Amino acid sequence: MRRLPTLLLLTSLTLLGLASSGCVPQSVLPFAAEVDDPDYRRGKELLRMGREADALKTFLKVIDQRGGAAAESHLEAGILYHKHIKDPISAIYHYRRYRELRPNSEQSRLVLQSIEACIREFARTLPAQPLDNQVDRTDMMDAIDRLQRENLQLKEQVTAARAAILDSSRPTVGGGSTAPGESVFSLNPAPLVEPSQGGYTPGGSTAPEYSTPVGVVPVTTPSQTLILNPPPATTATRTTPPANPSPSPAAGVRRHVVAKGDTLQSISMRYYGTRSRFRDIYAANRDVMPNEGTLRLGMELKIPQ
Repeated sequence: MRRLPTLLLLTSLTLLGLASSGCVPQSVLPFAAEVDDPDYRRGKELLRMGREADALKTFLKVIDQRGGAAAESHLEAGILYHKHIKDPISAIYHYRRYRELRPNSEQSRLVLQSIEACIREFARTLPAQPLDNQVDRTDMMDAIDRLQRENLQLKEQVTAARAAILDSSRPTVGGGSTAPGESVFSLNPAPLVEPSQGGYTPGGSTAPEYSTPVGVVPVTTPSQTLILNPPPATTATRTTPPANPSPSPAAGVRRHVVAKGDTLQSISMRYYGTRSRFRDIYAANRDVMPNEGTLRLGMELKIPQ
């Protein structure tokens, strides 16, 4: 029984000698602080010199030597992968390892923001280019609807301008006025009538009238203007307004009677060329529609401009 303490003492002295001689593996020795590690300091020095690739190798070496338990080296490696190497996947790995090792540190929240930024950067590299979130998609759809409405308005303005140009360039036939002293000629003059048949001359004379030979332009005298084809006399007619005139619809408002298969979106597409303005139709008909799903056959809806 007395030999047992002596045996334990000899074993302890043997292990202590092995440790002092370097024969004990480093994994059983306590690590020094990471910031005091020579390799970590070497990595920081390489960063100050602008040698990012060599600094990344040094920090990865510290992580490997410490079995992954190197929070500061994980953070430095994540920053290098994110900012310099442009490898968001590797940066996300090291950022997350830092948060696992230092969940309550002051930089943990900033590291989380860096992880989200890396996720967005990686999403932009995918072939489909997915959107970051639903808010961006909604903003883009609103912008598309606005551009479509502006395009329709521009088309209507172009059509109206073309119609105005055509109307202004069309010649007026039979409706022009003549200046004082000018003769009025007709392309199809009526035949002249003899005085014995009730004919007349503009000056009140009963002298016989002769037709002008073909190819000869008639000449008028200062005292008389020759009118070959006087315009027919028109009698003024008086129109009686209707007894009960129907009221004109409100300006800028159209009417639509709901038919089978109609929805607010389909009605919006019919009148505006886009489905996104169905809420405008619903807002204009709140007096007959308690909600957006209360369409009934035969219901008359107001369609605002």
